[in-house]
Amino acid sequence: MTLAELFTAVADVDDRGLHHGDEFVSWRDHVAASRARGEALRALLPDDATPHVGVLMENSPEFSYLLGAAALGSFVLVGLNTTRRGAALAADIERSDCQIVLTDKRSRHLLDGVELGVPVISIRRLASLARLLDQREEFPHRRSISTPAPDDLMMLIFTSGTTGDPKAVRCTQRKFAESGRMLADRFDIDSSDVVYLSMPMFHSNAVIAGWSVALAGGASVALRDRFSASGFLPDVRRYGVTFANYVGKPLNYILATPERPDDADNTLRIMYGNEASARDRERFARRFGCRVIDGFGSTEGGVAITRTPDTPPDALGPLRPPTAVVDPDTGEPVPTGTVGEIVNTSGPGLFSGYHNDPEASDDRMRGGMYHTGDLAWVDDDGYLHFAGRVGDWLRVDGENLGTGPIERILLRHPMVRQVAVYGVPVEIGDEIEAVLVVDGDLTAKDFTGFLQDQSDLGPKQWPHRVRLTHDLPDTATFKTVKRHLREDAIPPTWTRPIGEFRFVANRATPDRQEHEKSVDPASVRP
Repeated sequence: MTLAELFTAVADVDDRGLHHGDEFVSWRDHVAASRARGEALRALLPDDATPHVGVLMENSPEFSYLLGAAALGSFVLVGLNTTRRGAALAADIERSDCQIVLTDKRSRHLLDGVELGVPVISIRRLASLARLLDQREEFPHRRSISTPAPDDLMMLIFTSGTTGDPKAVRCTQRKFAESGRMLADRFDIDSSDVVYLSMPMFHSNAVIAGWSVALAGGASVALRDRFSASGFLPDVRRYGVTFANYVGKPLNYILATPERPDDADNTLRIMYGNEASARDRERFARRFGCRVIDGFGSTEGGVAITRTPDTPPDALGPLRPPTAVVDPDTGEPVPTGTVGEIVNTSGPGLFSGYHNDPEASDDRMRGGMYHTGDLAWVDDDGYLHFAGRVGDWLRVDGENLGTGPIERILLRHPMVRQVAVYGVPVEIGDEIEAVLVVDGDLTAKDFTGFLQDQSDLGPKQWPHRVRLTHDLPDTATFKTVKRHLREDAIPPTWTRPIGEFRFVANRATPDRQEHEKSVDPASVRP
């Protein structure tokens, strides 16, 4: 199956399509607009192999038209992250072999002063050229574009970069088509549904868990330029949204908006995504009267874990072959209850490698298995529990620990809204630092008492230091960037005396309000 097949299947649909603000474009007109933009781009580019076209824009109908053009095989779309800057953005463009960069007036300034070596074209200019060419009876510039095959490259999507420099993931027609069809079938998405798309379209979550799902089900799309917590529920009601996707912390942000007694009076039935906490999933489902389903996956597509109805709230899902948990160094399976790395023992899955990075691609496929870089452990009933990233591996008093279980325990406190746990290297091993976003006046004494009441928090899992703040640094896809927190070197709010299980105020930051004044959240955002 190809995404081109799913896209052309709606080419005659007039009663469904793309909603954006007050604008509505039928799928019939959308397909035509995508074809026209593909033709215009081919007219601008050399007559060679399928070109790579960088797209530096926030969500818009034009971005959706370009996705359609890429699905039809006109070019390979390179999703450029609008939070990247300067030399880093230029390196992404060079690494992905872009022959041209398309942008709009909202994002054009990101390229000011950046030396690229490739043309930068306004999307308005491309749209004008597309309309001009469309008025001609003949297209002397038109080149033969072969029907895309399932394993043809359609898009390059950069990883979030939470643990290092982003890598360009090769995404094929098959990856989008199979994922979209699987999710549409799983959630019974059909022509009566409206899929809400507010996650950035340069990232896989929006394309795989949103745009492709709508195509596979023949549904409509309600597109928002960028995610807004306060705008979420009004949009759901305005467009009759029935399915929405997320990645990272959007549920948490929506839950932070003022609660109203009629919040559950809406059309939403499915909220699907990954990396939301069990507490946020339960609160969101109860407040808005929908099902919240959190899955496990990545842009690479090497492993997918699906929750079952009997999966415990704090688990990813049942462990089923070919997924396994192994020692990251030896590749050998680990015993029940032991933290290891999640792998696909059968091979790459939907992973097609990183573009122009064979070393990173080979590292993913060590020993013939796809290595996710994610840690987990399996309970006695066979369910997987996330334990953090391989880069979050902690070594405390000679014992290997994952950050995930610690974060989940800290999130049980009713005042703790968000948390990030990571290791701070010391002379031997690591010390554990926890950064908390709290609602209310949490004291060191209260927090100490709370941790003492958590029977499943082992003595080596206790944080050595705690920092209170009002924000955590996010990627464009709402994932916490722990390396920025490590680099901040901001003194902790509380510390734990050696050998004791209690917290005391750090003399460097005796008052929480004074501590927060020293933190500029904009300074730690990517």
